[in-house]
Amino acid sequence: MYIQRHLEAQIKEASKFYPVVMACGQRQVGKSTMLNHIREKERRYVTLDDGNARRLAEKDPALFFETYGSPLLIDEFQRVPSLLLEMKRIVDQKSLSGEDNSGMYWLTGSQKFHMMKNVSDSLAGRIAVFDMSSLSAAELDGRKPCHFHPSMEHLRERMQHCQPKNIHEIYQRIWKGGMPKLASGNLDRERYYMDYVNTYLERDIKDLASVGKLGEFYDFLVFLAARTSMELKYSEIANAIGISSPTAKEWLSILERSGIIFILRPYSSNLTSRLVKTPKLYFLDTGLAAYLCRWPDAQTLEYGAMDGAFFETYAVSEIVKSYYNAGKRPDFYYYRDVDGKEVDLLFPIGDKLYPFEIKKAKAPNHADKNFSVLGKLKMDVQPGVILCMADEMLPYSRDAWYFPVWGI
Repeated sequence: MYIQRHLEAQIKEASKFYPVVMACGQRQVGKSTMLNHIREKERRYVTLDDGNARRLAEKDPALFFETYGSPLLIDEFQRVPSLLLEMKRIVDQKSLSGEDNSGMYWLTGSQKFHMMKNVSDSLAGRIAVFDMSSLSAAELDGRKPCHFHPSMEHLRERMQHCQPKNIHEIYQRIWKGGMPKLASGNLDRERYYMDYVNTYLERDIKDLASVGKLGEFYDFLVFLAARTSMELKYSEIANAIGISSPTAKEWLSILERSGIIFILRPYSSNLTSRLVKTPKLYFLDTGLAAYLCRWPDAQTLEYGAMDGAFFETYAVSEIVKSYYNAGKRPDFYYYRDVDGKEVDLLFPIGDKLYPFEIKKAKAPNHADKNFSVLGKLKMDVQPGVILCMADEMLPYSRDAWYFPVWGI
């Protein structure tokens, strides 16, 4: 069963204006399925996982494009990134001859395009790039596409289209994750994630860099999953796994490039030097993180030691997905100063600053206690929002509101 993706409209719209459109993200999130679902009848399909197609692309890019023509969907494009130069020549030649070159090529890749070495400049101005992640709660619920905006007006509007969920339903979704094959079929979750890690992830890692011992990399992955939503300290990771700090940084870059993790940067301001500069790490698919941490079922996770960390990861990843699905770059941060005052999320929009706290409780107390420290940033601080398990959106005080996490 195909679940409609919010990115579909963005892909179609971009194809009207750009010669090349690319969807990138971790394996198995449904990039190829989505593009195959919406492609026109005349658009041919080729995957560079196919040895013959890949060999032709590597040895004779011009003949490759002559063979498959356009419009064309190229799957697993990152396996032969050198195709970009020939692609650039073709779309430029068509433009110079006065022909319409929009929507000629659709690409999928298991790496974040803007991080791919030596190729991101080749198609500057000619390519629309979209990040894609596993299914969002909005997609699973069948809601209309709408990226998360922190204003009160927007939040009230969101509440009109959401389906209330209890805490057990939220943790069931956290534990299962949003991989399309799990959501749309009857696959065994344990078997799926075991195969995913062993086959897809390890193959990508081998493709992306010389990681060395994959056993160490697996330990590294498990260590990170156990620290989702926490500050990212390279030396701590390196010491725990027995690798160097530069190696830890390289491996983290691989995971970020592959769309496995999201790095939340700390808010910075020229007005104060008392802000910390350590980023935080979140897994984009909570099911994968829960599998790596060996949580056997949703109930155990809900009552376990990492319940808060996974609740926060779920909230942040859902917000990130809403940005991706709208074709936007996530533009939010977290706040922490040297005095230990922390605000989970900050959304700076123009001269306004929207603070958010994330708490698992139904009616958390004192969750707004750190909002007051934001006054020193000299911005127009808006009413704060506490993402929690509240039954509805309602005021906590004159300057803060409860907002149910199922409304993201």
